[in-house]
Amino acid sequence: MNLQLNITPIEKWLPGYKKPVIISGPCSAETERQLLSTAEELAETGIVHLFRAGIWKPRTRPNSFNGVGEKGLGWLRTVKEETGLLVTTEVANQKHVELCLKYGIDVLWIGARTSANPFSVQEIADVLKGTDIPVLVKNPVNPDLELWIGALERINEAGITKIAAVHRGFSSFEKTPFRNTPMWEIPIELKTICPALPVICDPSHIAGSRELIPMISQKAIDLDMNGLMIESHINPKTALSDSSQQITPLQLFKIIDKLIIRESKIRNKTFEDQLEQLRNVIDELDEEVIQNLSVRMDIAERIGEYKKENGVTILQIKRWDEIANKRLNMGLAMGLSEEFIKSLLQLIHKESIMRQTLVMNTPIEKAAITETGGAI
Repeated sequence: MNLQLNITPIEKWLPGYKKPVIISGPCSAETERQLLSTAEELAETGIVHLFRAGIWKPRTRPNSFNGVGEKGLGWLRTVKEETGLLVTTEVANQKHVELCLKYGIDVLWIGARTSANPFSVQEIADVLKGTDIPVLVKNPVNPDLELWIGALERINEAGITKIAAVHRGFSSFEKTPFRNTPMWEIPIELKTICPALPVICDPSHIAGSRELIPMISQKAIDLDMNGLMIESHINPKTALSDSSQQITPLQLFKIIDKLIIRESKIRNKTFEDQLEQLRNVIDELDEEVIQNLSVRMDIAERIGEYKKENGVTILQIKRWDEIANKRLNMGLAMGLSEEFIKSLLQLIHKESIMRQTLVMNTPIEKAAITETGGAI
């Protein structure tokens, strides 16, 4: 799958572009003094490309701090005038966009709750038609790549070519150390299907706590993401929203200064030759894995036919438990992670069950099973 977007390279619309792009500022604009003080310290670091601040805050509870509203846009304009930093804020509807354009906001971003709603994204896209303002699109709260792609497409089809995606993690019922589970495989797939699309990581929202920000930032850079959006506040302990995930401008500078920046490509013939040899080995192994999986599924079908002839049910829990435990122990002994082995075994089991189900059923039932991927 290839994602066809009309994209203007980020270096053509973001002055002073250099990987990694650093977007920083408080979660929320609280007072003009707080905003300007934070911006002044960030400007002094010399590493920040965009100053961010939330003006309208989509809080879960109605009595929480919901942002200062339009007057905050005036504060952002003052920040731009006095520090020279470009400014960006979140928009969630037509009115927000119109006000941001009126106050000369440089870049807009669409938040995770908004990107999850195609109606809201389309409303924003409609009002953006005829403008040339850059737009950042955060991933939706739920781990749905298609929904994220849809939001990007809607903005792009409105004529906005200065776009980037922001990976801020996903909501999950599983207990993890993170506020929002990274699920790195999703932004990796997005980069794979649309290499020209800049992807920026938001370690603050993934972490939920300032202690995890350095580790997440390094991981994002190692995955060749274009930049980082990190929340900073002149005094994080007094912040009116998300205080635990904000850092000071000085802490931001120290985190960025310690990042190990690796090249995505290197012009070294010896390195390239050795890398190519290793990749060839990977290609051969992958072919063998796929061939063996094909043989395995053929045997699973034969077992299904044998079960059908003898009136035996497809699902054999005891047998599967034995297989799963043996393969898990074998994989662990060979240095594979438990999560990887279990995920692989689940996929193999699901495919085997579907193959045997197809053997068992009538042509009409087979068509239904194939259409739903076995989910009937």
